[in-house]
Amino acid sequence: MKYPIGTQSFQKLIETDCVYIDKTKVIYKLLEAGGQTYFLSRPRRFGKSLLLSTLSAIFEGKKELFKGLYIEDKIEWKKYPVIHLSLNTLGLLDDLEPGLHSILNQAANLYDLTLHSTSVGEKLKELIYLLSKRAKVVLLIDEYDKPLISHIENPQMLEKHKVILKSFYGVIKDLDEYLKFVFITGVSRFSKVSIFSDLNNLNDISMNEAFCDICGYAEGDMHHYFTERIAEIALEM
Repeated sequence: MKYPIGTQSFQKLIETDCVYIDKTKVIYKLLEAGGQTYFLSRPRRFGKSLLLSTLSAIFEGKKELFKGLYIEDKIEWKKYPVIHLSLNTLGLLDDLEPGLHSILNQAANLYDLTLHSTSVGEKLKELIYLLSKRAKVVLLIDEYDKPLISHIENPQMLEKHKVILKSFYGVIKDLDEYLKFVFITGVSRFSKVSIFSDLNNLNDISMNEAFCDICGYAEGDMHHYFTERIAEIALEM
């Protein structure tokens, strides 16, 4: 039995035959709920990045990775353009905009696109618009708040980053017709009057009981997936 210690890629986890706690039942429930723009807050090391990686694989139509999982025969597998951004590496930057430009350019390169917009908000809008010519776009943003959390004790830098992120996320609200699905994760639940004030259709499922187990795992999961290892540990004690 192989454990995916530190693995945040769903594809890598499956291809290396690691233990995967099947979250696709609750993911399916989320997809069937019919919403478009979601937000989830969870502590670090709770599986948020793996969740987004799993969503990415679903929307990229990689059915072969889901053999034996709940969702395998529950959905019509279609391929959509996916923009998967992680702000985790941008946390310590004093100048946030170049970092945002960089991850957007990297996302564009995956689809052989070149972006020309000079502001980060307009660049995100340009990328979504160009990809939407192929099919409606899936936007996944992980650790949305890392550039804020990292400067929480520096009010001046915090405010500067809030302004940048507000303009970055603010463009999403006018792109409904080009978007299939949006999912944003973070550690904190900053008030919607701040950087998400323009996203009035943002569905915060952080405290929604129906999706409480969308990442992380419970006692039942321990007994189901780790019975063998628990027995080994008991014998060692």
